[in-house]
Amino acid sequence: MNYNKMVQGVIKIGQEQDRVLNIVKAQNSLKNKSQAIELIINIYADSFLEPELRESCIKKLKKIEVQKGKKFKSIDELRRSIEG
Repeated sequence: MNYNKMVQGVIKIGQEQDRVLNIVKAQNSLKNKSQAIELIINIYADSFLEPELRESCIKKLKKIEVQKGKKFKSIDELRRSIEG
């Protein structure tokens, strides 16, 4: 997710969390800790947020929505069509 507007905030973190940020920053060749925080948040969003909150899922669903479907009279008919 990339937004045009940036916000600034002061955060308080412990020494261990600061070390983790420095590691993330170094491993990913980032310029500053803000980029490290942004990366961590993006990874969290992709991994743990509900699919309906993810923009990529919404785009995929919209593409599927416009596709023409095939009607089946029964589950058995559907299964036969899958089996070939």
